[in-house]
This record gives sequence, C-alpha cells and structure tokens, in this order.
Amino acid sequence: MTTKKKLFLSFLAALLLLAGLFVYVKFYFVFGQGVKAGELNYFMHKGYLFKTYEGKLIQAGYRSQAAGRIQSYEFKFSVSDPALADSLMRCSGKNVELGYKEYLGTLPWRGVSRHVVDKIISVED
Repeated sequence: MTTKKKLFLSFLAALLLLAGLFVYVKFYFVFGQGVKAGELNYFMHKGYLFKTYEGKLIQAGYRSQAAGRIQSYEFKFSVSDPALADSLMRCSGKNVELGYKEYLGTLPWRGVSRHVVDKIISVED
C-alpha cells in the first residue's frame, strides 16, 4: 500500500471517529438529570412520521417585584417509554414530580424536546 493510500485511510478513519463522537455527544450523552414538580397541563401522543409522547408541566410561579404579577414556568418534555406514557396519560391536571434527563439534541423517534422524562416520582391530586 502506498503512503498516499495509508494517509487517506488514516484521515478517513479519524474523520469517521470524530463524526461518531459528535453524534454520541449531541444525541446520546446525558447532559443533565433532575426533577421537576408541577401540575401536568397536557400530555399527548402526536407526530406525522414518528409518533411521540409530548407533555407540558406548569410549575409554581412567584410574584415579580418589577412586573407586579405572578409568573408561571412551563416545562415541556418528551417521553420515550410507552408504559410510562400510559401512566402519565391518567395524571392530567394532577401535581406530579417527574425525573428527567436532558440531552444536547433531539432525535425524531425520541421526541421534540431535549428533556426526556424517565420516571414518575410522585403524583398528588
């Protein structure tokens, strides 16, 4: 094998390795984990090609001194586990604590949000 071919194959292997590392970090590396609590506003199964489970949690607000009004926080999330999604379908309007993982990018089959809920910690009426 000539030196040019070896150099080209080494460059190609390094490029493939870097592309694989980028895809892993962007889409599969868990950037953060946490718990969010609030009222489950809605939860649905939607999509054109990939049907995903999407929801929104409304967290408690606080009175802003500058604005003089109460602000609420929305936490939009996806769920990839159908069994967990089935449980969440029955929790609409209830106060829940949800464990989630945050990724740096989204995948169409995982959902439209970078935040993916992986467990229900508690449910209150």
